[in-house]
Amino acid sequence: MDQRLKAKLQQQRYHLVGEHGGVKVCHWTKESLLRDRSCYKGKFYGVKSHNCLQMSPVVDQCNLACTYCWREPHMDTLGLKDQDPLDMLYESVRAQRRLLSGFGGNDKVNKEKFLDAQNPKHVAISLNGEPTLYRRLGEYIDECHKHGMTTMLVTNGTLPKVLERLDPLPTQLYVSIDAPNKEVFDRICRPKWNNGVWEKLEKTIDLLPSLDTRIVARHTLIKGENMFGYEKEYARLDERANPDWIEAKGYVHVGNSQNNLDITNMPYHDEIIQFSSKLAELTGLKILDDSKPSRVALIGKKKVPLPIPEIVKEFPKDLGIAPPIKHLPLL
Repeated sequence: MDQRLKAKLQQQRYHLVGEHGGVKVCHWTKESLLRDRSCYKGKFYGVKSHNCLQMSPVVDQCNLACTYCWREPHMDTLGLKDQDPLDMLYESVRAQRRLLSGFGGNDKVNKEKFLDAQNPKHVAISLNGEPTLYRRLGEYIDECHKHGMTTMLVTNGTLPKVLERLDPLPTQLYVSIDAPNKEVFDRICRPKWNNGVWEKLEKTIDLLPSLDTRIVARHTLIKGENMFGYEKEYARLDERANPDWIEAKGYVHVGNSQNNLDITNMPYHDEIIQFSSKLAELTGLKILDDSKPSRVALIGKKKVPLPIPEIVKEFPKDLGIAPPIKHLPLL
């Protein structure tokens, strides 16, 4: 990993795992522990925010340089030293426990909930970078499932062959379809190499109906860039993808994205609902729920809680901080 990027990530309280992986405590994990507030994944899919591990096997590399990405810029070259999947899982859980350790002495934090948070039940593979660049991703997902953890993989969808071969598939697969056509895609997603990236995303879109897992099409809405006026084009892409759900999520003017976009590019929540209503009408679906704090609406037919795998492997006792306890039920 580039040493300057490594220093920036550590300064931002990433806990680096191996050569390319990383863990960072999600804002909503902290909110859940301190104020009993859950992120939209709780409302939409029954995920307990304090039980969620936010990580990526590739925090330093991506084949896109999206204008709306609020994470740090990535390396300009691709090349990974693939870490052992089981080692990555255990080190990620160890890192999560270390990052949460300070909450144990906070009087505002429920002690049972804090102990429960030591053993994540959900892994959001979405922290930074493009996780499908990790060649042993299927093995990592398999280890998560064996340890009784759901997996939520977020990908930019530009590596369709990886998704086609991925075994097992994640519990829930998010594909970022953040542009309605190639012209907009090239402008806001900015592929680093001109090798038919939009066409590869289209291949992923057409692949999705054949994948036997829960599918979410994610549209990041940037006012003035990819939002109003493009509803019909998004609807055509969504009909090809045939996802279980569509998430229409508003761009937020934070982090590195401030170098590329203006605060006026942030849509109001009412505008997100307006866009979602039109998209739902065009796709024959409906708005199932929304979350104003997270600036997102859920479009689909019905809500279905995330299924949790049966535990067949326990975490080692030497991961530190707190012993395992019985997990709290889903919402």
